Amino acid sequence: MSTTQPYQVVIVGGGAGGLELAAKLGRQFGRQHIFLVDKDSDHIWKPSLHEVAAGTLDIHREGLSYFMLARDCGFTFIQGEMTGIDRARRTITLAPVLGPDHDEVFPERRLSYGTLVMAVGSKSNFFNTPGTHEHALALDSTHQAERFRLKLLNELISVTRRAQREPGAPLYINIVGGGATGVELAAELLEARADLSIYSIPGSSSDREVCITLLEGADRILSALPPKLSATAQSLLAQRGVAVRTSVRVSRVAADYIEDAQGGQYPNDLCVWAAGIEAPAFLAQFGLPVNRINQLVLDACLATPDPYIWALGDCAQVPWDKEGQFLPARAQVAHQQASYLRKRLAARIQGRPVDEAPFVYKDYGSLVSVGHSRGVGSLMGVLSGKSWFVEGLLARIMYMSLHLMHYMAILGFARTATLALGRLLSKRAAPRVKLH
Repeated sequence: MSTTQPYQVVIVGGGAGGLELAAKLGRQFGRQHIFLVDKDSDHIWKPSLHEVAAGTLDIHREGLSYFMLARDCGFTFIQGEMTGIDRARRTITLAPVLGPDHDEVFPERRLSYGTLVMAVGSKSNFFNTPGTHEHALALDSTHQAERFRLKLLNELISVTRRAQREPGAPLYINIVGGGATGVELAAELLEARADLSIYSIPGSSSDREVCITLLEGADRILSALPPKLSATAQSLLAQRGVAVRTSVRVSRVAADYIEDAQGGQYPNDLCVWAAGIEAPAFLAQFGLPVNRINQLVLDACLATPDPYIWALGDCAQVPWDKEGQFLPARAQVAHQQASYLRKRLAARIQGRPVDEAPFVYKDYGSLVSVGHSRGVGSLMGVLSGKSWFVEGLLARIMYMSLHLMHYMAILGFARTATLALGRLLSKRAAPRVKLH
């Protein structure tokens, strides 16, 4: 009888790329080979967190249990936060997991790996701006999105009631950062503002009672995308009442105002920070090269200088085919990297030589949601080499399809279709904004 230990691939981080990689490898090789580690028990597609924050998407219907996914996809899920690594012994350390009453559910554990894949994503980068940690909210996790949602809804009800006694006192919401997250959050907040009527508050005038301002440091929003897309998105937001301020660099966030580098001030009740990202700081403790925002510096094959540690997604700096540029932090990058690493990891599990062909990223364009019935985007014509501009309902439908494609990569077509149908029916039976 053979006593050879199965080759273990350990993937840390169950976001878009990490979960897709674990699901695909799990179906191919089984739970004795594939291990997924995440500090949370449920998965949510991170690009939808702005909808959770605005209250237009119910996290209790949206989240997928990692334990359920592990059973269905054939990998082993281990809940816990990575706190250390022993590269010589090829082991990682996981912190204890505590229950709601702070009782220990899982103790501290050590997990061996043959290959370690870091897929821990990114978090908001406050750039050491004074007051941000105390007075600004980020949307990096379901917990933060839920926290903002409850605070937002309580403030919306309070300001509506206050306006009946003190007319002319609106709720000021400021979003710092005019990238995709900031723009999409502004659009979703418009949807939440429109749904104030579900609370049956007489005399409510949401347009007057809520002022949403988008602050961007560059000279246009969505600066990483084509100018035509930026202009269309800004026009759509402005038409619906969002004040867009470009070339504004925030220098301080206070409890009741935001100050820019020129001394200008903006009234503030709620501030959301979406102005940049950085990788988790613990990656700098690996003894491996990292950049100024803590991303692991990788070669073209997604490998670190340690041959047993690879990475993908937002936590990785990967060279692009353009001189001096690196791959952007986008979901489609992580998706393509997962497909690439699947083949390389399969070779290691099977004891075959690993193909050293570099990762090649194919940019299929960008889509941005600016409301439940509108969207804008640019799509790359793969066969023709052209770029197409899309907007309106077509762009919105295509944006929604990205979410389904993510589920399909994890669950397969049949399970995804069943899930999508069930959630469509449940959404029709309930209001979009809920207060728990």
